[in-house]
Amino acid sequence: MSESKYGPLIGAVDQGTSSTRFLVFSSKGAELLTFHQTEIKQIFPKEGWVEEDPKEILNSVFTCIEKTVENLKSLNINPEDIKAVGITNQRETTVVWDRVTGEPLHNAIVWLDARTSSTVEQLKDKVPGRNQNYLKTQCGLPISTYFSAVKFKWLVDNCPQVAAAVQDGRCMFGTIDTWLMWNLTGGVNGGLHITDVTNASRTMLMNINTLTWDPQLCKFFDVPMNILPEIRSSSEIYSYMGQGSLKGVPISGILGDQQAALVGQTCFKDGQAKNTYGTGCFLLYNTGSQPVISEHGLLTTVAYKLGKTTPAVYALEGSVAIAGAVVQWLKDNIGIIEKSADIEKLAASVQSTAGTYFVPAFSGLYAPYWQTDARGVICGLTQFTTKAHIARAALEAVCFQTKEILDAMNQDSGIPLSSLQVDGGMTANNLLMQLQADILAIPVVRPSMTETTALGAAMAAGMAVGVWSFDEKPITTDTFMPVLPLAERDQRFAKWKQAVQRSMHWESYANDENIKDAKCILTRTLPFGIFFFSNFVLLRLLSMWEVTGGS
Repeated sequence: MSESKYGPLIGAVDQGTSSTRFLVFSSKGAELLTFHQTEIKQIFPKEGWVEEDPKEILNSVFTCIEKTVENLKSLNINPEDIKAVGITNQRETTVVWDRVTGEPLHNAIVWLDARTSSTVEQLKDKVPGRNQNYLKTQCGLPISTYFSAVKFKWLVDNCPQVAAAVQDGRCMFGTIDTWLMWNLTGGVNGGLHITDVTNASRTMLMNINTLTWDPQLCKFFDVPMNILPEIRSSSEIYSYMGQGSLKGVPISGILGDQQAALVGQTCFKDGQAKNTYGTGCFLLYNTGSQPVISEHGLLTTVAYKLGKTTPAVYALEGSVAIAGAVVQWLKDNIGIIEKSADIEKLAASVQSTAGTYFVPAFSGLYAPYWQTDARGVICGLTQFTTKAHIARAALEAVCFQTKEILDAMNQDSGIPLSSLQVDGGMTANNLLMQLQADILAIPVVRPSMTETTALGAAMAAGMAVGVWSFDEKPITTDTFMPVLPLAERDQRFAKWKQAVQRSMHWESYANDENIKDAKCILTRTLPFGIFFFSNFVLLRLLSMWEVTGGS
């Protein structure tokens, strides 16, 4: 087998919410050579609950690696040219497992799971004024169902097996990167229990300034510090693959998926930003070497730390829970399309939504509202509305949500973006990209190679082993220019905001209505009962009077 003409190769594990992939890039020009993908089953035990099987996730990684190695051989490329492996992963998703047996103690609780709403309310009771932003100066994040510490607290409070393992010192905690790293490097036989700063910054347990686990935060969430992984940089040789075709290859890069996309888009300068359209939608804005605490509902997060001794770079982030997931919902739950790609043709068959607005707050609203009690609504339906209008409204919902977080970002930064770099699976939808440009009123720039999340992980891994380089060639892009008149854009955005207001406080509103209905029944029934009883008494008295002769 001839030596690869592509130079040193870098592999990247991309473990996402709906699938796992292993991709191989050339370090010369960042060309994607081959990949393999496996779908991941999502489990919905109850309304609002979303889980995945940690062992299925791990096995999918092994499968994707071996299948990709076979692909390389069929391309006459030597797998031994892979010099490093990087990992990028769905963030916040929480795994707990037994350090003795290596077995998961519970299914992974996925980032968009909403079961912890009551836990959030209990935690807010512990802070002055029930202020959900009380911890932001320490961790950069609001108290929300979104983050790992809240999920862990729910597990301890509700799962005796997890609580017992914590008590016995057997419990290990981590996000998906930690679970994969521990198993890829040996598991119970000396596996490495680590995470990187980007994933740690999504737990609510890491101090955003010191980049270490914060004892006060751990105490607040009742998390024992001995169960936590060691925090490392995003680019260093951590350990080596312990089995399979890539045994002995360094694992040298870890980035949460959205931070990986920021690196893959080469947003290395202050003020550069990207938006990733996947299951959710995530807009990250590079703020440089100092954390910026948002005043407009955004998150403060670590963007990357590319080396042990290099300083961390921070970002502001706007997170939207439901983007591509709304298309999947239309396909799987409602059945108006057969496959996800069909939504573009269906939505393009009408010129507008005919006044229909769709707020897909299936797991509440994330940035900039952080309303866990919001629920999805479709407003403006008439007899004229068709499935095509609803499909187009679903795409517009992704765009409107992006506009809301971009507006918040512009307010926090003071420097409005002049264009938006995009990536992710949904960007293949040309109609969505045009709608996004129209609703933002700025150009939307899509790279020809949209696998920027995996590319970012590969770049971090390649930098650590000293083999990553770029040819000085311009990146090919497609640019979508806004054409919608601003007055029409503003009118439609105002209607969207009205729809958002209708989605809020739905859960508490429903409970209040139940109480109100019960009170109404009682108040309606009470006068009737008094009337009935008083008349019964009068009739009895009258009959007694008649029996006694009226005397």
